Amino acid sequence: MKKSDFNFDLPPELIAQAPLAQRSASRLLLLDVPVRTWQDRMFRELPAFLRPGDLLVFNDTRVLPARLHGHKPSGGAVEILIERVIGTHEAIVQLGVSKKPRPGTAIVLADGSQATVLGREESFFHLRFESPEPLERLLARLGEMPLPPYISRHADASDMERYQTVYAREPGAVAAPTAGLHFDDGVLGQLRDKGVDFGYVTLHVGAGTFQPVRSEDLAHHHMHREWLNVGAGLVDQIHRTRRAGGRVIAVGTTVVRALESATVEGVLRPFAGETQIFIFPGYRITSIDGLITNFHLPQSTLLMLVSALAGREYILGAYEHAVKQRYRFFSYGDAMLILPQGAQVG
Repeated sequence: MKKSDFNFDLPPELIAQAPLAQRSASRLLLLDVPVRTWQDRMFRELPAFLRPGDLLVFNDTRVLPARLHGHKPSGGAVEILIERVIGTHEAIVQLGVSKKPRPGTAIVLADGSQATVLGREESFFHLRFESPEPLERLLARLGEMPLPPYISRHADASDMERYQTVYAREPGAVAAPTAGLHFDDGVLGQLRDKGVDFGYVTLHVGAGTFQPVRSEDLAHHHMHREWLNVGAGLVDQIHRTRRAGGRVIAVGTTVVRALESATVEGVLRPFAGETQIFIFPGYRITSIDGLITNFHLPQSTLLMLVSALAGREYILGAYEHAVKQRYRFFSYGDAMLILPQGAQVG
């Protein structure tokens, strides 16, 4: 398939620049895949579309304040965006700088400590942070929340809470698993009361999730690496859910990527490690029975993944409807619930 097969027209004013006052006040586009229809609903109605015994699988990664500012010894400004942490004091990063630094170059951070450029990995740089404290603590002290590039404002204090799911617990991501941003304690409580079960994977979302697909032929696209953990307890939960007739509903494309990476010859198994899985139409997703997701960028790998689940033409038709109905797009935008088996009310 071609990258251009996944294009759509999006008015810039539909790109959400800030979250709504209440997480669950977002809209929800309900996709009934077998009958190829969709319904305009509200996210707080989600419990009505799930059944007792269904399993919601969340990504419990926690976003690091991964944007740092510094300067080269010559005085030139440098912006550092952590891509992924690879050790107590090392990370793969993107650098915003006028001239790309050579290995051995020191970058001076705001507190006077330094980071040393060790080398390059394609378009990324390998840095060692010379501070005696672990990198995670340094980021907590100096870092800013790394809002996506399509949000045209600087992060503020409110983003420290709102660009984070309420169930986040495993630090390591530099971008939020945004489908989970719609859940608040009220919706989670209603789901528990209904008998919906919760399970968790960890996939540390990297800044590479915003990298564009540069090859027109999708067969030539190479995905970025992301670290994940699918534990034995979750695998048992999923197997029990399906044996009992329940559905496995992924909260976000990161959960789909994690579960599919842990699936070998059609069997889900525990797995911890890195993944570069690329899911696009022609790939058969077997690990889930439904997906909650936000609206994604044109020609993005996430839009391709969603199209693999429900069909490209159907998904693009739903996106066209969302544009006409003025849904809010991308990280702080609205959501959709995709049910490949049908949208019978639970």
